[in-house]
Amino acid sequence: MFIESFKVDSPNVKYTEGEIHSVYAYETTDLVLENRDGIHQWIVKPKSVKYEFKTDTHLPKFGVMLVGWGGNNGSTLTAGVIANREGISWATKDKIQQANYFGSLTQASTIRVGSFSGEEIYAPFKSLVPMVNPDEIVFGGWDISNMNLADAMARAKVLDIDLQKQLRPYMEQMIPLPGIYDPDFIAANQESRANNVIQGTKKEQVERIIKDIREFKEKNQLDKVVVLWTANTERYSSIIAGLNDTMENLMASLEKNEAEISPSTLFAIACVLENVPFINGSPQNTFVPGLIELAIHRNSLIGGDDFKSGQTKMKSVLVDFLVGAGIKPTSIVSYNHLGNNDGMNLSAPQTFRSKEISKSNVVDDMVASNAILYEPGEHPDHVVVIKYVPYVGDSKRAMDEYTSEIFMGGKSTIVLHNTCEDSLLAAPIILDLVLLAELSTRIQLKAEDEGKFHSFHPVATILSYLTKAPLVPPGTPVVNALSKQRAMLENILRACVGLAPENNMILEYK
Repeated sequence: MFIESFKVDSPNVKYTEGEIHSVYAYETTDLVLENRDGIHQWIVKPKSVKYEFKTDTHLPKFGVMLVGWGGNNGSTLTAGVIANREGISWATKDKIQQANYFGSLTQASTIRVGSFSGEEIYAPFKSLVPMVNPDEIVFGGWDISNMNLADAMARAKVLDIDLQKQLRPYMEQMIPLPGIYDPDFIAANQESRANNVIQGTKKEQVERIIKDIREFKEKNQLDKVVVLWTANTERYSSIIAGLNDTMENLMASLEKNEAEISPSTLFAIACVLENVPFINGSPQNTFVPGLIELAIHRNSLIGGDDFKSGQTKMKSVLVDFLVGAGIKPTSIVSYNHLGNNDGMNLSAPQTFRSKEISKSNVVDDMVASNAILYEPGEHPDHVVVIKYVPYVGDSKRAMDEYTSEIFMGGKSTIVLHNTCEDSLLAAPIILDLVLLAELSTRIQLKAEDEGKFHSFHPVATILSYLTKAPLVPPGTPVVNALSKQRAMLENILRACVGLAPENNMILEYK
């Protein structure tokens, strides 16, 4: 059974006019190595920690600024939100299609809330806590190309022609602000697009970005803004002592106009200084150590890296299943070809390397979880190949071969072929990232031994489900298994309304 909304009736949750206040018992364990009767053994000690959560239920007038607004992802997301807002339908070769938010965790997935008369009851994910309605988002952003969003949508060749014709009047007046172009960080084949760029030193470029954010916010009378990078993948920045290894060194390097500060890092610096959440949707190391330190120092939300939409999402499910089933993946070979601008930019070796790193690390925590299968330091052979094939456009092909060791020396091979409409998969992920980032700024918590409420850590692990290479605070384990990431996100939001984690035990029927 499906219900649209619900309210929790519990002594542990209180609804007021502007807030949900909950008390939550966090059940976890401590491990200690003890000497008992002359024998060293691991002792597991369950413990319960009481947390309090406060969620501000006032929904802000909300704006999203996309870096790379005129790219395939930016134009597709903007078009999709307008189509949903205006209730547009259009003819395809199969049927009359209605606008929807399929592919969005927050808008199109459900959570189990309990049972009624022997039937499981589900509700929308977005019904857990108040979230901004995506139809009401105000979009803006930057791009190194001055093409208006209607023409950018046509150039992308993602959406059906009938839909594009209906959207054109809404989008042809949307023109990106000038972006930051540095040919040293992206493929040379992007130069022909770069007719809309911010001039000046790197410090002057940061100041211009801050000015743009303030003017966008003021012009549209917005309460909150989130900035998200969906522009070209950059090469990795070199981490250099004295340049970007600390907050002080990074800011001093900005003053000196050091060449090794990437455009994405400049956007991130501007957002952190302005206390505007910044999300990196590409695989490069935008968040150099000095920037992470700056964000923590200023308690400004950052999240990333790289949208998890197709091949990597499948990998984070399948390897988790195999290792969890006691099967040992020994070789993972992943091949992709695509023909959009992302593929053209990735045809350069230096930018491909960024993508290769983000795709390759996805299985690490799953392998490390099973020392029965893997010796210390042992790891599956893992190869990632990406090729640019213009003809296929945004319809990316992904082919994977998983070879595993099974019982008594046997071998098992699984081969997958996945055709991904790249931007149609990425756009709802962008939507989820900005909505959850905004929500995160309205949640505060404290443990029973803490005197004051505080926000989540500024390095937003709550966004991990949506990214290939989750950014985590220093010293925090990285979790890539998709089921664990979703459970973490859902259970945190359940805690905000005083609900226990979904444990799937269903003891009432046992």
